[in-house]
Amino acid sequence: MRQGSMKWRYLKQGIFLWVVRIAALIIAAALGGILFFIFVNGIGAVDWTFLTEPPRDSMTAGGIMPAIIGTVYLTLGAVLVAMPLGVTSAVYLSEYARSGPAVRFIRIGINSLAGVPSVVFGLFGLSLFVVYLDFGSSILAGSLTLAILILPTIIGSAEEALKAVPQTFREASLALGVSKWQTVSRIVLPNALPGILTGSILGIGRAAGETAPIMFTAAAFFTTRLPGSVFDEVMALPYHIYVLATAGTRIEETRPLQYGTALVLIALVLGVDLAAIVIRSYIRRKKRW
Repeated sequence: MRQGSMKWRYLKQGIFLWVVRIAALIIAAALGGILFFIFVNGIGAVDWTFLTEPPRDSMTAGGIMPAIIGTVYLTLGAVLVAMPLGVTSAVYLSEYARSGPAVRFIRIGINSLAGVPSVVFGLFGLSLFVVYLDFGSSILAGSLTLAILILPTIIGSAEEALKAVPQTFREASLALGVSKWQTVSRIVLPNALPGILTGSILGIGRAAGETAPIMFTAAAFFTTRLPGSVFDEVMALPYHIYVLATAGTRIEETRPLQYGTALVLIALVLGVDLAAIVIRSYIRRKKRW
């Protein structure tokens, strides 16, 4: 009887593993198919001129240099704002806040914000930053809106990374007479840094690829002028793709430019993510040494 039960248990385990493998293969195949389709259709449009010149002839020729620079500015601004706020909030929730209704309510709010559609954040940024604070359509307004958008992701991942640090590290530090803040800043945070960077990678990817928030707060339909301050509006790659695909003057003729812009956006996001992964791996290796 026991032998039959063990066989059935192993059979269920094997079926489950095969289902997981098949699901992973389907996801990988879908992702690979999308990337291959964009690469094949867009690689012909990508050259040095495409990367270094502004659009010309009503965006039917030329390049996407202003959109690349605008995307970098918006993403960098969002991360510079969201990272300190997100990590600080995670430290408070993980290390200082006492369990209770208030903390549970805060965590519910953070989890709820993570599922809010990006267009809602765009309308919020339009109302608060563009209209009420009178920043206008600008890099500053767009960066702040994207920062709020990725803040729940960074808080959640940072808090989980802090919780993953063994409690014995904290106890040993406090037992030596080290203060709570020194324990958090010199023991807990350095050990949680790789996990915090993982959340930052997810935030960077989302900030760089969002269209709705910057549509209302920062993105220009067309401009050949590079931004001179944080109060200037900019072109951005996601919005530029949207414009070329839906509101251009000759949509079919610009189809290669649309795929080329999408390919550059994917390469930009993957490049930034790769850099963050390399930094994270270096930190992990340094800790082992």
